[in-house]
Formats: sequence, C-alpha cells, structure tokens
Amino acid sequence: MPRKIRELVRDLRNAGWYQVPGGKGDHRNFKHDKSRHFVIIPDADNKDAKPYLEKQIRKAIDESSR
Repeated sequence: MPRKIRELVRDLRNAGWYQVPGGKGDHRNFKHDKSRHFVIIPDADNKDAKPYLEKQIRKAIDESSR
C-alpha cells in the first residue's frame, strides 16, 4: 500500500525541511538550508503518494543529511 502525502511531508519536516511561499493549487514547495534545491509536493495530504515522489523525497532527505 502506498504511503500518504502527509507522511512524506512529516518525513521532510522531521529532516529539517520547511515550507516556503509559492506553489499553485495543491502544490507546496519545501526548502532545506543545506540544499539548493526545492522539493515540490503536488497533491493534498490525504492522497496516495506516487512511487517517483517517494523516491524523490528519500533522495532529498539523504542529500540534506550529509
């Protein structure tokens, strides 16, 4: 069973990512002080996360923890 978007957002916030202004519709942008990239979360919290999004979040957390 795929994880929910809210679980991915919780993982990002626990890793030190924070939401920045911007994004259209349900899209939200997250930034980390150690990363020069943004992570864009495209859906509402109660939707299932796509596999590519889970992989992107895992990679972003790994890179920011170095």
